[in-house]
Amino acid sequence: MQLKSFEERELRPVSGLLVLFILTVCEIAMTVFFIIGVVYLDQSQEWQSGIIINANQEFIGGTLLIISMVGWAVFGLMMAGLKIVEPNEARIFLLFGKYFGTISKAGYYYVNPFCVSFSPTYNAAKLAATKKASSVEQSAEVAETKQNVRRTVSLKIQTLNNDRQKVNDVLGNPIIIGAVVIWRVDRPTQAAFCVENYTEYLSIQTDSTIRNVARLYPYDVFDEDEDDGIQEKTLRGSALEIAATMQAELQKRVSDAGLMIDEVRITQLAYAEEIAAAMLQRQQAAAIIAARQKIVDGAVGMVQMAINRLSADNIVLLDEERKAQMVSNLLVVLCGNRDAQPIVNSGSIY
Repeated sequence: MQLKSFEERELRPVSGLLVLFILTVCEIAMTVFFIIGVVYLDQSQEWQSGIIINANQEFIGGTLLIISMVGWAVFGLMMAGLKIVEPNEARIFLLFGKYFGTISKAGYYYVNPFCVSFSPTYNAAKLAATKKASSVEQSAEVAETKQNVRRTVSLKIQTLNNDRQKVNDVLGNPIIIGAVVIWRVDRPTQAAFCVENYTEYLSIQTDSTIRNVARLYPYDVFDEDEDDGIQEKTLRGSALEIAATMQAELQKRVSDAGLMIDEVRITQLAYAEEIAAAMLQRQQAAAIIAARQKIVDGAVGMVQMAINRLSADNIVLLDEERKAQMVSNLLVVLCGNRDAQPIVNSGSIY
């Protein structure tokens, strides 16, 4: 399914330090206006008799008081536009429900004070914590959760440890497989608006990808399953190549959500408990057969070399019956599991 694409708008806001200095000066000026206004009102009345003696000073004092109060409110509201963006983080801003822009560069900035920061992880954590709030203790836990979750989108490299899951390989054998995914947010706007919660979305897609890719390969290939010496890819023998396949497949699934998959590693791979013992016996049998085959091949070569050398150098002339007996004896010695006990013939071989 093709997700809707959002064009990311990178904001170029003014420096927050400059705006903070200007607003601080304005707040101080409003405080000075307030003090002057109070002094003017105090001088405009004769408090003992309550008779106004200077109406002009009263007007000026009242005007300064109103200006100072309005200024405090306005400049205090403008203070809300000061935002901090830390390294490897991005802030997404909404203005009256519409996408306003994104800041990805670390620093201290000033934006429209009516803009609010949007983070899908913050909203998801806030909703989940609110549903659990049924007592005073849980309400305190909810408040702590809201405080710990940031309103920014992290651009740092993160790790998703996929839980173990049981799947069937291409031969139908049940196996246990687990993987770890190293990922990061590449396009914060796409990640924030295309999916409800991009971390949960990635987790679900990882489970599906690992399960689908693991079904395409056998856990292991035994000697009798090989065809003409062509080695088939297996989960055990080609773990790096199959992990690269998982990475490519997972990247296709989450690219529309603005996520980048840096690496997928298979962390656990084993047969399921119900067949582990049987498959271990099969592996041992295959290993024994392969070893015996190597021993027999080597023994036959040594016997052939001995007979050829004896015949070529005219050391001894053996008929076919003696050759067969010699071959039998040498094969027993070379292929036996235990050391042979030699018997020396002191008489004639005939």
